[in-house]
Amino acid sequence: MEMALQPPKPLFCRMTLFGRTRFEIRPATESLLWCKEFKRVMAPIAASSEYSRRRPRRSSIPRTKGSPPRGFAPRPQVGTGIQKKDQSDVEAKEESENTSSSKYSLSSSEFNERKVAGEEQTTELDAGGIPGSAVKRRADILEEVEEESYGEDDKDQKTCTRMPSAAADNYETDGQRAEDEGDRVGLRKQHLSVLYSEKEIKEQEVTGVTDEVGRQMLERLAEGNFSSGNKVFVVPEVVKSDEVIEIFFNRSLSALMNEPDVLIKGAFNGWRWKFFTEKMHKTDLRGDWWSCQLYVPKEAYKIDFVFFNSANIYENNDSKDFSLLVEGEMDELAFEDILLEVKRRELEKLAAEEAERERQDEEQRRREAEKAANEADKAQAKVEVQKKREALHRVMKLAKPVDDVWHIEPSVFKGGDMVRLYYNRSSCPLAHATEIWIHGGHNNWIHGLSIAERLLRSDKKDGDWWYAEVAVPDHALVLDWVFANGPPQKANIYDNNNSQDFHATVPNCMLEDLFWVEEEHRIYRKLQEERKLKEEAVRKKAEKTARLKAETKERTMKMFLLSQKHIVYTEPLDVRAGSMVTVFYNPSNTVLSGKPEVWFRCSFNRWTHHNGPLPPQKMVHAHNGSHVKVTEREDGGIYDNKNGMDYHIPVSGGILKEPATHIVHIAVEMAPIAKVGGLGDVVTSLSRAVQDLGHNVDIILPKYDCMNLSNVKDFHFHQSFGWGGTEVKVWFGKVEGLSVYFLEPHNGMFSVGCIYGRNDGDRFGFFCHAALEFLFQSGSCPDILHCHDWSSAPVAWLFKEHYRHDGLSNARVVFTIHNLEYGVHHIGKAMTHADKATTVSPTYSKEVSGNPAISPHLFKFHGILNGIDLDIWDPFNDNFIPVSYTSENVVEGKKAAKEALQQRFGLRKSDLPLVGIITRLTVQKGIHLIKHAIGRTLDRNGQVVLLGSAPDPRIQNDFVNLANQVHSSHADRVRLCLTYDEPLSHLIYAGADFILVPSLFEPCGLTQLIAMRYGSIPVVRKTGGLCDTVFDVDNDKQRAHAQDLEPNGFSFDGADPSGLDYALNRAISAWFDGREWFNSLCKRVMEQDWSWNRPALEYMELYHIARK
Repeated sequence: MEMALQPPKPLFCRMTLFGRTRFEIRPATESLLWCKEFKRVMAPIAASSEYSRRRPRRSSIPRTKGSPPRGFAPRPQVGTGIQKKDQSDVEAKEESENTSSSKYSLSSSEFNERKVAGEEQTTELDAGGIPGSAVKRRADILEEVEEESYGEDDKDQKTCTRMPSAAADNYETDGQRAEDEGDRVGLRKQHLSVLYSEKEIKEQEVTGVTDEVGRQMLERLAEGNFSSGNKVFVVPEVVKSDEVIEIFFNRSLSALMNEPDVLIKGAFNGWRWKFFTEKMHKTDLRGDWWSCQLYVPKEAYKIDFVFFNSANIYENNDSKDFSLLVEGEMDELAFEDILLEVKRRELEKLAAEEAERERQDEEQRRREAEKAANEADKAQAKVEVQKKREALHRVMKLAKPVDDVWHIEPSVFKGGDMVRLYYNRSSCPLAHATEIWIHGGHNNWIHGLSIAERLLRSDKKDGDWWYAEVAVPDHALVLDWVFANGPPQKANIYDNNNSQDFHATVPNCMLEDLFWVEEEHRIYRKLQEERKLKEEAVRKKAEKTARLKAETKERTMKMFLLSQKHIVYTEPLDVRAGSMVTVFYNPSNTVLSGKPEVWFRCSFNRWTHHNGPLPPQKMVHAHNGSHVKVTEREDGGIYDNKNGMDYHIPVSGGILKEPATHIVHIAVEMAPIAKVGGLGDVVTSLSRAVQDLGHNVDIILPKYDCMNLSNVKDFHFHQSFGWGGTEVKVWFGKVEGLSVYFLEPHNGMFSVGCIYGRNDGDRFGFFCHAALEFLFQSGSCPDILHCHDWSSAPVAWLFKEHYRHDGLSNARVVFTIHNLEYGVHHIGKAMTHADKATTVSPTYSKEVSGNPAISPHLFKFHGILNGIDLDIWDPFNDNFIPVSYTSENVVEGKKAAKEALQQRFGLRKSDLPLVGIITRLTVQKGIHLIKHAIGRTLDRNGQVVLLGSAPDPRIQNDFVNLANQVHSSHADRVRLCLTYDEPLSHLIYAGADFILVPSLFEPCGLTQLIAMRYGSIPVVRKTGGLCDTVFDVDNDKQRAHAQDLEPNGFSFDGADPSGLDYALNRAISAWFDGREWFNSLCKRVMEQDWSWNRPALEYMELYHIARK
């Protein structure tokens, strides 16, 4: 079945809001001049003969340029008069809107600084109140405002006509308002000159003076409203957006009857848009009528206002405020979209500012690092020069010719000269050599071998002399050489002066100090070049790593969307705000299977969109035959809500981002600072993955005295509080980029030298209660409290019993079972009180569903796979393997790793299938199957490497005996390393062809996930998380495809040797018989994402449902 659906689009985008915005500076005169335009049906109204001497009315267009006002609230009432709404109510209202309207609002402190009653005043005007002495200035301002509204990309779209809307408003500053009559007339004329000639202005003034009919009608309006007791009326009577209106106020009927000054202040759309303040002026209408003009922006659907005396006496319509409805395209829902757009732009601006700050900070760090590196290079160059200088001085003491062995002619020479070096072969190791060569250098071989010449026989008679013509290097202080029976790389007999080499000083050499200065610079430049090459290599590698991560995350998101395709999906798959999508639903896989009708209900933003849920729609059969789509409306019936999780589809391109969720993990382990088992890895890795999605994550942990604090950054004392009869110190630090709070009670509960094993129930119970008390006393308001296993299970019921209605009411509790073998009583109690509960794989959740601690709570129990940390287990950035590799060069990388592994253990360096086993040696891990697999692999002419130890001494001794036996019988094909070695585990994962995991039960298992990350093929027993992650290449194709995966390993069902043989034999045969296929399988498993990318998305879904 299918349906068509249109997600809300960003209504306040440039094309829809500003694409047709046009600007015009309108004349702002007395109300009579505008009556024809304001109310088309009215006859022309004559103006008073005193029109030209009256002060022009001024409209208010709130600001978009200059210093943004901050919003205002009226002062409390003093004296007589009716006070504006309660001060705190107004402040709260305006504070709530500060984000969206702060750009256009005016603070009360700013307002109170204004001067009224004849003094200089500050108001915000429409274009009709433009002050100044030159039209050019106003035109320039208009251009600036217009450019600001359009943005750089839209400047070519703008035109200039009609009154400017929200974009062009801040034409007048507080100090520019003119006060005397002459100035006001001048301002009016200057303003009119923007669009009208002087002649046109005079003609309009004459028209206003003679429009007596219009004046009489206005008088009738005033008299009628006064007779009815109305304090306020407006012209035109129908208020429309994007027009100027005139508001009339009768002072004598109000609390301001005795006040000399009357001002109006207000805003639009329920006091949420563009605050304004304007001084009103006495009219010449009969009665005490005052008026002012006001521009109504296109975004307005309502005007809210009050009157006051510029101080603290208000007329606010008996605390109900005055309001006018505005006719136009805007309504309350559409205005909400505008506010969202304003919010989005503010967030974009903040994000851009933050990005710029980060860029500047990064640039500063780069400069500081560059400076530090340069200083380090200089220091290293000095050290190297000093060492070389000392070594050269030792050599120079040996640089004396031996008359019967060697000498140089001429005896005085300099760099660049050719000299003849003589050698007497007769009494040396080369006495019987057929040819003699000199291998030489200079300055204690500072540049290595630089001289290689064959010696010729000399005609000297006093010995067996040979000689060679040698060019002295320019910067040589000392010549260094040996004699040999052949050229470099081919000689095998040397005369090296009894291992001291031969040396000769250069008599007329360059100054030694100058040489060492140059040498120091040369070394410094070399170090700089080497460092830059390394930095460039690191940068390129980091860029590739980031790209690979991004590609993996994108693939995983797509798979996450497709994972429910057998039930529900959309076309297109990537849903964008503002576009039409079709929703397809297959009821045959749900509780609605077989129902004659299917209806669809939905909303947006997790049911929080201001438009609310859409009306239910009936679905019709789609063309694919299995799905249905939506048509019309009906309520009621049975719901398929994904077992309480609801169906969710991400939407991109919208105005808003999903609000961040605040998650607090309360746990007793955290890698790498307090890790005993897999719990510590999960707490750290899950927290990092959720934080990378843009959410706020904190961790609360006991401060053990055995904790490794070297991995905690910015560790410092945070606060202390009293609870449980003792003081609890709270420390703070960053671990793997996560905020961690460490609780240290003075009662010494966590100063026992270990994490587990010392009255754990009491210690961890105290910790759980102290963690909740810390959150309560610190005023924290988390959305989710996530506790783990029996050790922090008390959080669930302590929260519900003591804190749910006492300061932490917003929180919901999520409880995760990592292993049901320990603390079942605590786990059952936590299951009762938790809002949602999980375990570490879907299959394990089914396997334990019959446990009495879990079975009553299956409605809130979910299985979510664990993941692996890609920063730790990454063959492309692994320092423990010889060659970095990705799926692109997996064959070469694994070949190098296998050779290194064989060499380390003394195994035969041959191309044989290698089975790796990395495990704790316990009954759970299937030790009887491990023993059988070792023998079976050897029978199949394979190699085996085992890494692991047993906590049970009997099992450990049993494997020691097995190791002695197989090392003796198959020394070149098997090695059992009965300990745990983290670096070695990396090499085994990379060097093995297969990784064996024959566990009898396995809640999740990370070994098989790490194996695939390194391109090793898992051979596993089909249980728990092993079943959920390994899909047999022969038997699980359909099951894999249902998860949008390809088969990735070998598996077996039974717990006996024959079941293991079935999987292991197929794996080894595939290696021997189909190497090309096997290599493609290695590449395939490397490209599958078993990180925390998808589990983090699933946990966020769970968190949202827990809060629903």
